[in-house]
Amino acid sequence: MGQVKKALVTGITGQDGSYLAEFLLGKGYEVHGLVRRSSTFNTRRIDHLYVDPHETGARFFLHYGDLSDSGQLSHLIYNLQPDEIYHLAAQSHVRVSFDMPEYTGDVTGLGVTRLLEAVRRSGIKTRFYQASSSELFGDSPPPQNEETLMSPRSPYAAAKLYGYWMVRNYREGYGLFATNGILFNHESPRRGETFVTRKITRAVARIKFGLQKKLYLGNLDARRDWGYAPDYVEAMWLMLQQDAPEDFVIATGEAHSVREFLEEAFAHVDLDWREYVEIDPKYFRPTEVDYLMGDPEKARRLLGWQPRVNFQGLVRLMVDADLQALMDLRQCQDVIERLRHEHHISPGERGNSPR
Repeated sequence: MGQVKKALVTGITGQDGSYLAEFLLGKGYEVHGLVRRSSTFNTRRIDHLYVDPHETGARFFLHYGDLSDSGQLSHLIYNLQPDEIYHLAAQSHVRVSFDMPEYTGDVTGLGVTRLLEAVRRSGIKTRFYQASSSELFGDSPPPQNEETLMSPRSPYAAAKLYGYWMVRNYREGYGLFATNGILFNHESPRRGETFVTRKITRAVARIKFGLQKKLYLGNLDARRDWGYAPDYVEAMWLMLQQDAPEDFVIATGEAHSVREFLEEAFAHVDLDWREYVEIDPKYFRPTEVDYLMGDPEKARRLLGWQPRVNFQGLVRLMVDADLQALMDLRQCQDVIERLRHEHHISPGERGNSPR
């Protein structure tokens, strides 16, 4: 039996981090995740993976850290000596980056440098994956591939471009095994609720249940190449299994507008989106990216990777997940109300609920 591989994942509490942790654990890895200290728990996407580290055979561990603290990052990497590092953490919301450009630059851009420098100074032999973004291409015409001109149109994209070039500089200048995964939009039921896809599917479920009347959105004509997040984390892993480090575009090769996403999502529950959606100018970006569609031919050829879930399947599984979440919540509420009735507890009472 060979030695167990060790992976460090930044951004492990996010959508991609949680799916990647599941994937790596399924491959037999020991997985370490970087978690930013907060006064509230933000680990709901990975709670099902957690095992008390005192237990025999535990392979999933969390460490407090922050991308702004280079000393702590160096200490963690030197002590763990991971075989692979997956850098997924960032201020990743494009619209928010216009409101917080300096913070976005520090975390999303300089955070990459801090990790790469920690690897270089430690002298360990590790493989480094950087989560780059299709936003790098900005207004370059589609389809976009690894050779397409990069023209960032947001503080987020500019910070990601800095990280992209730092990866290439450390790869070529210091011989690090460092790769950029230029991933186009990838979604799932674990997507954050402020991102447009999840905002739509959550609203569809709430409208269907009578909990919401309107959905407010910005540019409905923006076209994106949308894939399924679990498919994309497999591509991340495949990049670090190659003989030599290279950069790869990961995409489905087809694009759909926000309007098409709306149509598919609302139609899935037999509703007409035009009766519920209104435009709010505050959701428009100062500089818009109109059309992103990737060309994943290199990934298909060299990695043997291809997406398994198509656009329609993605939209439907996200809507179904949000519908199920509301049904589960309603069932919980029904149980609580029944217990209150059985024990003669008023909704405002505390301290007397059955345990």
